[in-house]
Amino acid sequence: MSTREWLLTEQPASRRQARAGQAYRTWIAFRQNRLAMFGLGIVLVLVLVALLAPWLAPQDPIVGGSLRTERLLPPSWQHLMGTDDQARDILSRIIYGSRITLLVVALVAVIATPIGLLVGTTAGYYGGWVDTVLMRITDIFLAFPRLILALAFVAALGPGIENAIIAIAITSWPPYARLARAETLTIRAADHIDAIRLQGAHSARIIWGHVVPLCLSSVIVRVTLDMAGIILTAAGLGFLGLGAQPPQPEWGAMIAGGRRFILDHWWVATMPGLAIFVVSLGFNFLGDGLRDVLDPKARK
Repeated sequence: MSTREWLLTEQPASRRQARAGQAYRTWIAFRQNRLAMFGLGIVLVLVLVALLAPWLAPQDPIVGGSLRTERLLPPSWQHLMGTDDQARDILSRIIYGSRITLLVVALVAVIATPIGLLVGTTAGYYGGWVDTVLMRITDIFLAFPRLILALAFVAALGPGIENAIIAIAITSWPPYARLARAETLTIRAADHIDAIRLQGAHSARIIWGHVVPLCLSSVIVRVTLDMAGIILTAAGLGFLGLGAQPPQPEWGAMIAGGRRFILDHWWVATMPGLAIFVVSLGFNFLGDGLRDVLDPKARK
């Protein structure tokens, strides 16, 4: 039996084979979506560029050249994306800026996703006053636009990339909590949950061992779709001077530094703006593809 036949068999011999077969079927369905594969390619390129930044960047992203001869140079073979007002190579700064963007996306997802899952599944499983209290707290966060609320938290914590990540994470979990609660309200009435409860399983074990895994696929889809918003929020904080601080090569801060020259030296602000656009588009395409293959409501 070939590997493909072993994965696609209708009668798996073990739980491991069944899981591997389901993952392979999901990959087959995902790769049929060309836009999703294009988005996955962009995200993989972002990861590779961030990892290989010291070898890919042609020049130092912090230290510029001569201010007399290399300041605000247009794109050329020597500087493919031109130079900024400090004679720094824009391509090198964008390459290193991908590290900050990837760091923000990864840490926000790691922080916000468990919080949203914990709040949503707890509220949906217990119901009653627990559900009321947790959902009213969630509604308070949802009542404010994400960027405005993030600005308030960063203003309280102080400018800096670490505080910006914390602020974005604090403002990102409420939609995941809402989604997890809606899934939990359906799951908690399932027969297998009743059977587990009758066996004497503790509520915490039921939530984390059986409810959360069933909610995870929908939440992952939502997190992926929110990545573009997270990138834009981080760029917005950087643009306002509340995110990564100079001379760090953060894309939003680069746009802020180039807005003074937008008419005569368009490349200074345009190039980091294009980077934000391409990466955000990639995450949106990837999220749409994951929604088609992972969201139970989208399956035929």
